[in-house]
Parts: sequence; structure tokens; C-alpha cells
Amino acid sequence: MTSPAFRPTHVVPRNGMPAWESPDPARPTVPLDAFLPVQLVERRGDWGHILCANGWSAWVDGRFLVAVPQDPPTGDAGRLTGATDPRPLLGRAERALADYRSAVEELVAGALDGETFRARTSGLRIGVVVDGESMWLYDPGDARWAYADGAALSTYAADDGPRAPEDPGRGPTQVVSPDGP
Repeated sequence: MTSPAFRPTHVVPRNGMPAWESPDPARPTVPLDAFLPVQLVERRGDWGHILCANGWSAWVDGRFLVAVPQDPPTGDAGRLTGATDPRPLLGRAERALADYRSAVEELVAGALDGETFRARTSGLRIGVVVDGESMWLYDPGDARWAYADGAALSTYAADDGPRAPEDPGRGPTQVVSPDGP
């Protein structure tokens, strides 16, 4: 039940978060993974009703959702550089998924036990969301979600806060929300 119009408005915070079937603390459901892109569809006080790309919905404490831009920023769509070219990150995601699939196949075939499977997949983080021409990739090397429009790659959400600019001549980055700086 994926909606073709799904556009994330928020991501789940870096430590994940609990979720509920209804805005009632007595009805918990499966917790949400860190940095999961979600769409906030309704608010009731502190409660937020969210929708995931696969059509699953839940209620969360809306105060902790991390807002993301409606239109993710893109780099220069001209000549691709290593910093904006989505292909290297997509290649790493493909290799990580292939490694995980290989471990699953060996586990199912009985060639690996559960402990060896856990050790082999420990620390493996993969995240890919494709919606038409838009793609979100998790970059474990930089602990960030990146957005690609097919031509360019840009940071969408990050594990850590803003970093100091690499170029000492550049000024500080200002974070702007819909409510102002």
C-alpha cells in the first residue's frame, strides 16, 4: 500500500523511538528505527500520527520527530563530483546488501549459526528508499541520510549535529526552521 505521493516530512531521531497503535500509552506497538523517514499526517497535542512509505502508520510523541525540508536541497546538477555523485554511495549500499543477503543465505542453509550470523552482520547499516526519481541512501561512513534526485547527492539528515566548516574562510552554518533561524 505504498502511496505514490509519499514525501517524508520528518525522520525518527537518532536513537529510534517508541510507537503506539493509538494515542494511548497503554497500546504500544513496534518501536521505530533511527532515521526512518516518515510523514506526519496529524497532531493531537504532543501525539503525532505518522505514515511510513510502506503504508504502515502509528502514533508517536511528535515532539521528538526531526523535521526535514519539504524539498531536499540538491547540489549542482551539472558535472558530478565525488561529493555530489550518488553512484559511489549507491554502490556501497549494493555491496552491503549483497553481504547481508549472503549471510542470510548461509544462515538459512545451516552453514552459519546465529552467533556467527550476528557477528558477521554486526555494525552493518543499510538504508535505501527509492520513490520514482527520488532516492534516500544511508551513508554509514558519514552517519547521514543523503538525498539523490538521480543527478546529485546532498545530506538530508545526519546522526551528529552540524560540523565546523572545513574551509576556515567560510562563516558558520545557520540552521533555519519554518519558524525562523
